[in-house]
Amino acid sequence: MKKRIGLAQVGIGYWGKNLLRNFAALDGVDLIMACDQREGVLSAVADQFPYAQTTSIYRDLLDSTDVDAIVIATETPQHAPLAKMALEAGKHVFVEKPMAQTTDDARELVRLSEEKNLRLMVGHLLLYHPAFRYVEDLAKSGELGDVYYLYSQRVNLGIVRDKENAFESLAPHDLSVALQLIDAKPVAVSASGQAYLRPGVQDVVFATVYFEGGKMANLHTSWLDPHKIRKVTVVGSRKMAVIDDVAASEKVRLYDKGVDVSKADYADYVEAMTLRSGDIHIPKINMTEPLRMECEHFIDCIRTGDTPRSDGRNGLAVVEMMEAAGVSLANGGAQVPV
Repeated sequence: MKKRIGLAQVGIGYWGKNLLRNFAALDGVDLIMACDQREGVLSAVADQFPYAQTTSIYRDLLDSTDVDAIVIATETPQHAPLAKMALEAGKHVFVEKPMAQTTDDARELVRLSEEKNLRLMVGHLLLYHPAFRYVEDLAKSGELGDVYYLYSQRVNLGIVRDKENAFESLAPHDLSVALQLIDAKPVAVSASGQAYLRPGVQDVVFATVYFEGGKMANLHTSWLDPHKIRKVTVVGSRKMAVIDDVAASEKVRLYDKGVDVSKADYADYVEAMTLRSGDIHIPKINMTEPLRMECEHFIDCIRTGDTPRSDGRNGLAVVEMMEAAGVSLANGGAQVPV
C-alpha cells in the first residue's frame, strides 16, 4: 500500500489556488493545513476543504508531525526564506518559480535538501507540459539536428506586479526550457528593459542567454503588450519547431526546413549552401493538465526518493541566469557572466 503523504501549503493566491486544487485531488495525499495571511482566503479554503486546518501562522505547518511536505506559493521574495525553514524542519518542499532571488539563497536550499535527503522541487511548469516534452524528445533524439538557438515570447496585458519585474515573473518558464533544449552550458546573459508603469520595475525586458559553442536563447517578456503570446521557436540544423501554448489545438508545428551544405568543391561557400523547405508536420499530442502532472511528479518523488525533473539544481541554474540578467539590466544591457 502506498504511503499517504501529509501536505500543507502556504500562499493561496491567484496561482496558489490552482496548486491547492490539484494537490488535494491526488490519491494518497492528505491536505493537512493551508496557510495565508488573508482571512477571506482562509474562509474560502475552509468551505472548499473542510477537513483541512487553516492558519495564518507558518510555524504551525513546520511544527505539525502530520505534515510531510510543504508547498510554497507566496510572493517571490518569500520563496527562499520559507523554503529554508521548511527544509530545516525536515519537510519536503515544492516551491514556485523562481525558488530564490539570489544564487546564494538558491545554493543554500540545494545544500540543505541534499544534506537532509529531502525532495526539493521548483514549479517550472513547462517541463511537464506535453507539447514541450514532445519537442524536448525530438531535440534529444537528434530529430531537430543540432539546436542552434531558440527564442521565446511570453507577453500579455497584466498581471502587473510590484515586487518583481516582468523578467523575474515570466522568464523562469522559458529559461528552464532553454536549459533542456540546448545541449550546452550557459555562460553569459545580456538584458535590457524599461519601467513604464512604476519606477524601477521593468514592464518589458528583452534578454539573450549565451551558451557554450555560440548557441543562444532570446527571451521577450512583458506584461504591457496588446497580445497574449506564449510561444517558443526552436531552430535546429535539420528541422525547426514552434510551440504555441495559447493555441487551442495544434500546439506544436514541426518544419522540415533548413540549409544543406554540399561537400562538393565550390569556389564560393555560399554556392555550396542549398535552402531546403519541406513539409510542415502538426503532431497529435494528448494533452493532460501540466499542473496535475507536475503535482503528481512531486508526490511520486517523495514516495520513491527519485530526483525531481525540476529539482533544486535545475532551479539554481535558472536563478543564476536571472541574477546575471538583473545585473545586466542595472548596467545598461552589458553582457554578464553566469
